[in-house]
Amino acid sequence: MSASTDLIDRLRLIRTPGIGPIAYRQLLLRFGSAAAALDAIPDLARRGGGKQPAIFRKDTAEREIEAVENAGARYLLLGQGLYPRALAELENAPPLVTAKGNFALLERPLVAIVGARNASAAACRFARGLAHDLGQEGMTIVSGLARGIDSAAHDGSLDSGTVAVIAGGIDVYYPPENQARQDEIAERGLLIAEMPPGTEPRARHFPYRNRIIAGLTAGTVVIEAAPQSGSLITARLAGEAGREVMAVPGSPLDPRAQGCNQLIRDGATLIQTAADVIEGLRTLDGRVASPSRSFNHQADAPQAEAEPEIRVRIEELLGPSPVPVDEIVRLSGAETGAVQLILLELDLAGRLDRHAGNKVSLNGA
Repeated sequence: MSASTDLIDRLRLIRTPGIGPIAYRQLLLRFGSAAAALDAIPDLARRGGGKQPAIFRKDTAEREIEAVENAGARYLLLGQGLYPRALAELENAPPLVTAKGNFALLERPLVAIVGARNASAAACRFARGLAHDLGQEGMTIVSGLARGIDSAAHDGSLDSGTVAVIAGGIDVYYPPENQARQDEIAERGLLIAEMPPGTEPRARHFPYRNRIIAGLTAGTVVIEAAPQSGSLITARLAGEAGREVMAVPGSPLDPRAQGCNQLIRDGATLIQTAADVIEGLRTLDGRVASPSRSFNHQADAPQAEAEPEIRVRIEELLGPSPVPVDEIVRLSGAETGAVQLILLELDLAGRLDRHAGNKVSLNGA
């Protein structure tokens, strides 16, 4: 089956070095199509004062698409078709993911269960039971297919419906001992990956994976998590996205419980049973929160051109310390679209770094 030209162009755009989810979204808003955005990149990078990025080759994109098809997976494109609507609401939503399995699971209420890789036997048993009970209530369980709590959550919800978000490529098994579990989830549940096929997971990939887990779901339950753990990153991202954060308390003598106990002190919902989770996710009309049915996220489309003095002013306001884009808009006195255009040009020129919380900094490249 030959891939569509639009899919090839979108893949080339997001795989081009230096183009992240935010720049991708703004390029599509500005130019209307991935093909037009690809054509415009050299001029935008020149205006940003840097070198043109090496645009991802068409033949390389075609080989990646063939690898996805050979793995029995398919692409989900931001704002189109089966792409999860709740995930699309994230400012840095992945422009495309690969997925394999039962896509109908995305239509049900989704809740994440995450926790320690070196979890205690009691915590794993609790996670497995909680996932089972929530599944019996019609909920889809989402986790990251890691050792410990993640694996227990998938096991408890495999019969009712589970989604595994992995840090590597759709065809890569990690950890290796989870190969059979990953295959079974791809067969009976749903497997999702952001990285290209063949990508071995690296440390930097896991926070990206965590944002997808948080973004897919109405809420995140944390079971055993040490301070500074990846599970707490997922919880933080869920809170920043306006989703419910829940935690299971543990013994103050167990270091694995410190993260959860701190979450509860900071306002997370204390969870002891599936009923607690369902209550935490109820909307004002009494229903359990479900993914949004419409693609609501709107970004300010960059303007056609920006005045030279505005460009100078914005570059003066930027420095090595991250600053919110809203603050740049306020201090510059420029229209939001003009600021976004200049930031996009600097981004494509390799001179801008983007940070969490819609913050940017100048890297001096």
